[in-house]
Amino acid sequence: MQQPKTRFAPSPTGLLHVGNAYSALICQAWSKSKRAGLLLRIEDIDFTRCRSEFTEAIFQDLDWLGLKWPEPVRIQSEHFDDYRRAIEHLRELGVIYPCFCTRKSIEAEIQRIGLAPHAEEATAIYPGICRNLDVDEQSQRMLSNPFAWRLDIEKAMTLMARPLQWHDESGAAHPANIDHDVVIGRKDISFSYHLSVVVDDALQNISHIIRGQDLEASTGIHRLLQNLLDLPEPTYIHHGLLETLNGERLAKRNCSTTLRSLKELGVKPEKLKQFLLDVENPVWPFAPDDHDQIIRQLA
Repeated sequence: MQQPKTRFAPSPTGLLHVGNAYSALICQAWSKSKRAGLLLRIEDIDFTRCRSEFTEAIFQDLDWLGLKWPEPVRIQSEHFDDYRRAIEHLRELGVIYPCFCTRKSIEAEIQRIGLAPHAEEATAIYPGICRNLDVDEQSQRMLSNPFAWRLDIEKAMTLMARPLQWHDESGAAHPANIDHDVVIGRKDISFSYHLSVVVDDALQNISHIIRGQDLEASTGIHRLLQNLLDLPEPTYIHHGLLETLNGERLAKRNCSTTLRSLKELGVKPEKLKQFLLDVENPVWPFAPDDHDQIIRQLA
């Protein structure tokens, strides 16, 4: 029987924060309880945002936190050929199409047909502008216009032999819902998170995907891609997110407390691990500049 295996897969778009640490520690705790493998993967396909110095910082900060992983670490930017092969397979199936839309044109069409009356929903649902372009027009525009690859959900679903589902650790089945044609190959970097993560998980024999509840909505897309690419189905575990006392999710864009700053304050990694894993409700009660309180409890 194959050893169960999970992964922690951060993107080097900034320094790791305590929310990342919480997720990594959940993966570590699960792997220890199941005597399972734990891999580290660097998801750096987005060269417009990822930086090599942040990749090195990930290694250093996780080592400080006490996480260990087998070498070599899979780094997505070193495996573009794997993702190109997946794109080509989907093209051969006829389930992707080139999309020439800009964000502005999508917003205008959504407003025109009344799909999203609220500004914050402006590009949440793709209205299918490029879905039915004829082959000649597609070919002509591809010669001179940048384009993304979108997955034609309606066509793809006709290839499914049974209802699309994902399964949690108890074995319970959940419907895998997808509400619009998602981008799987971006204009700027050729591949999307959805495509690369599905390919990587299969190539690395990941049996259990442990990630935050914020990514649960992506599970349907991933299950569909797994079926189309004839890849195995992993088990999915979606954990709660570490939040502030105000109920805000910890994130890089919110300038959340980084592991690097905690290390510089003299925080002991064992105390931090105990604090993060012992709380019944995952809450980080400290502001980034609340140094005295952080030192008092964690140093």
